[in-house]
Amino acid sequence: MGIKIANALIAIVAGVGSVLVLFWAANALVERLPAKISDRLKPWVFVGPAVLLIGAFLIYPAIRTIVLAFMDQGGDTFVGIANFTDLATDSAFHQTLINTLLWIIIVPVSAVVIGLLVAILADRLAPRGEKFTKSMIFLPMAISMVGASTIWQFIYNWKPAGRDQIGLLNAIVVAFGGEPQTWLQNQEFKLNSLLLMVILIWLQTGYAMVLLSSAIKGVPEETIEAARIDGASEVQAFFQIIVPQIWGTVVTVFVTILIGVMKVFDIIYVTTRGLYNTNVIANDFFITLFQFGDSGRSSAIVVVLLIAVIPVMVYQVRRFKAEEAMK
Repeated sequence: MGIKIANALIAIVAGVGSVLVLFWAANALVERLPAKISDRLKPWVFVGPAVLLIGAFLIYPAIRTIVLAFMDQGGDTFVGIANFTDLATDSAFHQTLINTLLWIIIVPVSAVVIGLLVAILADRLAPRGEKFTKSMIFLPMAISMVGASTIWQFIYNWKPAGRDQIGLLNAIVVAFGGEPQTWLQNQEFKLNSLLLMVILIWLQTGYAMVLLSSAIKGVPEETIEAARIDGASEVQAFFQIIVPQIWGTVVTVFVTILIGVMKVFDIIYVTTRGLYNTNVIANDFFITLFQFGDSGRSSAIVVVLLIAVIPVMVYQVRRFKAEEAMK
């Protein structure tokens, strides 16, 4: 263990030191040039490596993925839009799209609403109670999706009737005289998908609560008091005074969670692996590529996801620019 720690420390020091030496040498070289040229090149000395890394690890893979989407299973022969045609006519992929849409609608809305509710209620507690409550609700954010999925599997676990139920839900059901339920296999009314969504809502509520609580604390108390003097109830003051002033934060939190939901994979893979009509796009891509080895179809799935994400990103960038222009 000691050797591993020492190796890690050496790697960190060597890596950071190498970067510092690189920037120092590049800066010293640029400063030797004429002033006009030096002023133009200096920003690129510091921004250039980041741009190269983004190009190598983000832009190039994206372009490569788009190219592979028009190739066959092995990625060798051009097949045109055949992969997209197959997806468009595949009923299983249609079900995957429906599931993904449900996740997109339910999870961000639920996380924002619950986070906003908790933020409002926690702010009314004494300082010590507020800190404790917010810490407990934010704690799941420190857990990975794989870890959270494993935890919730113990809640949804099912054993045949007559055996000890280690799943919390079934233990409660059996304690009240009921029969143990196969929660994650129950496709009625999309119950299994909804139960999986609960995991991500549980993880994201703390994130939403922290940002929204900070925004609420930034609302001038004078505007709230003025509304109360004018006869507004607490509910009216909340929806007509507080919410409009924190709406930018609400949208930011919603979009951030939405982007995460569109890429959700870990929860599905750990719990059901996409079976029982619980599959989503990201998990479908993983299975198609690593289980079936179909690089063409899997790339087409990624392109579909990319196309779905782009409008959200464009909206977020435009809204950010609009907010910056108002400052």
